Amino acid sequence: MATATAAKPAKSDASFTDTATLRAQARKHIDQGPVTQSFPKDREVIIAQLNKSLATEWVCVLRYMRHYYTADGLVSEPIKAHFLEHANEERAHADKLAERIVQLGGEPDLDPATLTQRSHAEYQVGKTLKDMVKEDLIAERIAVEAYRELIAYVGDRDPTTRIMLEGILAQEENHADEFRDLLEGWQGE
Repeated sequence: MATATAAKPAKSDASFTDTATLRAQARKHIDQGPVTQSFPKDREVIIAQLNKSLATEWVCVLRYMRHYYTADGLVSEPIKAHFLEHANEERAHADKLAERIVQLGGEPDLDPATLTQRSHAEYQVGKTLKDMVKEDLIAERIAVEAYRELIAYVGDRDPTTRIMLEGILAQEENHADEFRDLLEGWQGE
């Protein structure tokens, strides 16, 4: 005998904003661009955290570029390629973060005088090629944890920011995985 399953009740029209109100609100607050009434009330906290992530990305770009320019030795060329690739990817992350900050009505904080103070990661240069890889792995691990925390904080309240952060997190995890693999197979100095 077949059992009947109860159908999920459809979402009531009462839980949606009526069209006239949507139109009126869009016209009334046109100067706010994509920021609407449904945005999280703690948008300033999200912007502040995105600015910390922005600072972190720029510190990582600078560290990777230094490692790229200063790495030497017999095994340095393929690792230098990793440094340059990661610097470019971190720069792309910074671009996404800055664009989102502006979309949310904030201003990207790119003040070089306070960049390292606001960054989650440190600017550690490393003396040897292996030290450089270790410092980059540590920075990637810091970024992974910071992005996980921010994603959990944002949750479903700001899906656009969450999706952007999840994409960045996936790349940061890949970076950490690559550096871990380099260290595990290390045969250099």
